[in-house]
Amino acid sequence: MTQPPPPPPNQPPQQGGFGPPQDQPPQQPPPPPGYGYPQAPPQQPGYGYPGQQPNPYAQPPQQPYGQQPNPYGQQPGYGYPGPGGPGQPTMPLHPQPGGPGGGGRKFGASAVIITVAVVAIALIVGGGIWYSASSNKDDKADDKKTTADSTPSDSKGGTTSGGKEKVPADTASKVLFQVPMPKVTDTMVTTGSWLTDKVYAKSGAAEIDGYDRDTGAKLWTIKLPGPVCQATRNTTTDGRTAIIYEPAMPTKAKPSNGCSQIAALDLNTGTKLWTKTANSGDQPISFENVTVSANTVAVGSTDGGAAFDIATGKVLWSPKADDCYDAGYGGGAKLVAVRRCGTYDSPTLHIQTIDPTSGKVLSDYKMAQGIEYASVVSTDPLVVAADVGDSAGDGSGISDFFSIDNKTGALRAHIPAPGKQYAGRCDGITRVEYCTELAVGNDRLYVPTEEHDGSGDSYSRTNEIVAFDLATGKQTGQRADAGDGYTITPLRMDGSNLLAYKSPPYDKGGQIVSIDGNSFKETTLLENPSTETVRDVETSFLPDYAEILYSEGRLYMSGVYADKPSSSSTDDKDLAIAFGTTG
Repeated sequence: MTQPPPPPPNQPPQQGGFGPPQDQPPQQPPPPPGYGYPQAPPQQPGYGYPGQQPNPYAQPPQQPYGQQPNPYGQQPGYGYPGPGGPGQPTMPLHPQPGGPGGGGRKFGASAVIITVAVVAIALIVGGGIWYSASSNKDDKADDKKTTADSTPSDSKGGTTSGGKEKVPADTASKVLFQVPMPKVTDTMVTTGSWLTDKVYAKSGAAEIDGYDRDTGAKLWTIKLPGPVCQATRNTTTDGRTAIIYEPAMPTKAKPSNGCSQIAALDLNTGTKLWTKTANSGDQPISFENVTVSANTVAVGSTDGGAAFDIATGKVLWSPKADDCYDAGYGGGAKLVAVRRCGTYDSPTLHIQTIDPTSGKVLSDYKMAQGIEYASVVSTDPLVVAADVGDSAGDGSGISDFFSIDNKTGALRAHIPAPGKQYAGRCDGITRVEYCTELAVGNDRLYVPTEEHDGSGDSYSRTNEIVAFDLATGKQTGQRADAGDGYTITPLRMDGSNLLAYKSPPYDKGGQIVSIDGNSFKETTLLENPSTETVRDVETSFLPDYAEILYSEGRLYMSGVYADKPSSSSTDDKDLAIAFGTTG
């Protein structure tokens, strides 16, 4: 697995690997008796109660609550999520009726209070943004290429079999626009980027901005009273999403005001639909993660959680506050809770698929004792990652994957993923659904290998993407090679095809490729300019430390921090860059 990023602002070069990967992972010692056996679906009492399942994988506890490691090293400057702070006036939240066991989503001893502040922000149309255009039409002749394995669909290009993304007649891209780094006095979180049919949206310095997908002209701005803390990558079909942010700007005296504000956004219109806070007793909850599934916004933290209707802000349900709490949720196709139970020195995790509207538990999988944190890689099919016994050894948060049946809660397969052999990263400590450089589709898990020596010169590095069967846990034998000097990273599924980004060598631009889900044949969809100035900007957005989106011949790369300016010529000058093909 890759190393965690150091404190911003500077982004380090990619880490070297540990030698060439093997077709199968090294043999693991036999698990304790019972590990991996399918588990019977639990009886469903009220929400949040764990089902009764065997404990097959006992490990000594690692770290107690309150002593959680920071996967990103030292805390950066103000604007970074921190402890809770003062909130806004609140009003009591009345529990919603219904739910299994007759209890529904009632609150326990730690009552949660919700504040509603429905805000309608008019569409703000701004002027254009500075951007530059640079084409690689004058680069090497082989920079212009078409794919021979596509099925022509029109006079300009073709379509990939099994996916919606088209293969352009000319895969050479040009720079569509660049978003300059916002002016800040200290490092500030800018996590969050989205792409709809109408807009490319990106978190800025205490604001969300919408840009024209092709020109970069600013279409709207949603101003916030404080920096964004967390943002989900999931959206509804009509372009709505959710964020968590601070109620005020940080200062030197108070570098964090707590991540207590929840907001739903309409990305197509540039509108904040509503804002809420939640209290535990008389203190505002500082939330650690947010997600969207169906029309539900779900937020979780050690102090409690809640779920809201994304359109109206209506409270839908809240988890029971017994000796468990919902550490966070994975969203998208389904809603999955990572529920942490037990004492602080001996926690037990439950992976629960829940109905996003009612909060009813649909399935429950009890993870082995000693696994303290887990990340949701995919909710359908359900795949969870964990660093079992801190054995990954590299801060990636991944030593093992678990394939779980959504309907029964039974373990389908356990997939060891040694950190020295496989890349990818998750942050299950604070951001449950924050996994990158991984993809799930075709009932398979796609994982990149660590970098290793290539077959070219002595400085050549490369890697591959391999596939694991989620039913058996074994490799399928499929392998997509990056090629000498490139490193390949899964982005997302496109139907049955896998989309991947290839980080470039020193003398070329990066690529987007489509990998056939059956044959694993690679088809180039986009290749960026190889000019030094463009390449320098592109390589400042390495997959480990950036958000990368691709759709319809357009590639958007952005950073997750804004940095204060300095005299250093190596400082990142751009918050985002967009590339597009001309074909």
